[in-house]
Amino acid sequence: MRPLMLLVLSCTAILGLPGCKLVKTAPLAAEGGSDAAADPITTLAAETFASKLVPLIDQTAQPVVDLRRAIVVDIDAAGAAYGNRGAGSGAAWNFAVKGTGIVIAANLTSRARKAEVDTDADGTADMTLLLGPVITGTSLRDVAPFFDFGDFRDQIEFAQLGRALNDLASAGLVLPQGDIVGKTLSFTGAVPLKSASAPWVITATLVTVQP
Repeated sequence: MRPLMLLVLSCTAILGLPGCKLVKTAPLAAEGGSDAAADPITTLAAETFASKLVPLIDQTAQPVVDLRRAIVVDIDAAGAAYGNRGAGSGAAWNFAVKGTGIVIAANLTSRARKAEVDTDADGTADMTLLLGPVITGTSLRDVAPFFDFGDFRDQIEFAQLGRALNDLASAGLVLPQGDIVGKTLSFTGAVPLKSASAPWVITATLVTVQP
């Protein structure tokens, strides 16, 4: 017998005891079903992604050729001029970047979609575009000076912000159906670099594939 029915029967049976009544309680939340709107990290990401982060990346994105040349000369000078350094000792410089190239290889069927792109016309891929929905890295968070680690409770919250921004970026990408290998692709996004020889792994915020 359900607890509520037992309580009703008990109240009915014990007529001599005054003050017996039912009290309505709030329903239990569904298992694993937190309210995203009440999550401050998710809310922060939603409020800043389109209004602040995307405009920042669009306005400060350096052409691939120019940025590559600048970091070869002096990555710290390039970072001070065009980028933002992530939190922690030895953190990478994070740059907003834009470019166009030929797709050498692509995987658009897994949850970790990506495209390998040749931007210097030598026939080999020189950068990887992360397209999600599973995206590793925090370059979208770390490229923005208005996301400061000191404003967050701990490293967990800061990591949650990075994931939330990656999710929003991936959700906003419009990719064509079918094979894109050999096609021309233009992109904008953010890349973390610790040295001039580091691989370019870009989290894309905009991708356009020419038909």
